[in-house]
Amino acid sequence: MTRLVLRRGKRKISRFSGIRNSRINPQGFHTSQIKFYLVLLPLTVFMLLPIVFIFSHAFKPADELFAYPPRFFVLNPTVKNFTDLFSRFSKSGIPVTRYLFNSILITVVTVAASVVVSTTAAYALSKKRFKLKNVLFTVNTVALMFVPIAVTIPRFLVIERLNLMDSFWVHILPALALPVGLFLLKQFMDGIPNEVVEAAQIDGASDVAIYWRIILPMIKPAIATIAILTFQATWNNADVSNLYINSESLKTFAFYLTTLTTTTTGANAVAGQGMAAAATLIMFLPNLLIFILLQSQVMSTMSHSGLK
Repeated sequence: MTRLVLRRGKRKISRFSGIRNSRINPQGFHTSQIKFYLVLLPLTVFMLLPIVFIFSHAFKPADELFAYPPRFFVLNPTVKNFTDLFSRFSKSGIPVTRYLFNSILITVVTVAASVVVSTTAAYALSKKRFKLKNVLFTVNTVALMFVPIAVTIPRFLVIERLNLMDSFWVHILPALALPVGLFLLKQFMDGIPNEVVEAAQIDGASDVAIYWRIILPMIKPAIATIAILTFQATWNNADVSNLYINSESLKTFAFYLTTLTTTTTGANAVAGQGMAAAATLIMFLPNLLIFILLQSQVMSTMSHSGLK
């Protein structure tokens, strides 16, 4: 009799908790969610306005680009800005496609190399024991406080002494040291129990096998976050081409974008603005796509790394 009463009590509790959970966090649409939509939908529309403007501005003809008062939406869309952009050559005769190819190649290589360097360094700082381990992590943490402009002169001197000036590698090697990436990965790996690594070592697994087969699959969200941060920093970087590159064929599309409005004057000012709008959209699209694809991984990384 007692067992029967307990079973009925458990059924009632589970049924009550199920109803309660369905009300608090319904899987589908529920009328209680209307109040949230009333607040979130206007905010969503407001935050989408800059994105809509970038798309609209890129397809505006010359008369709408300089219309007064300015128009938010394009009335007569045209692709002339894009055709003018890709048919234009720089002063040295370098086509736009060369700058775009440089940016794509440099970004892909930098992201891949940065992920390898950051994950291996974080694995050593998180799961290995050696002297000066805490000191090295403290140095990395202190480096987070310095903005890039503050280390421009020391970086220039180091690059010059390493004979990296006016070379392809000057775009890649300085970007491999990403303090925020190492910090996030190390914090994420600290959440992996040491017993998992110790069990693999007992089974005879090497450090490379542990890193490749155990650690990397468990930190995929953090890797995606580092990939996004490195991609954005590299793809949008025009300072390297401006400070360290003299050969026009080694410069990037981000640098070329800065020349569209600064080198066009007089009769070409309007055409320069149109090409700049088209180039801005091309620069923006990869950032938007990669963030949409990996944004859930970014949220997961932030929740596990203690950054809230």
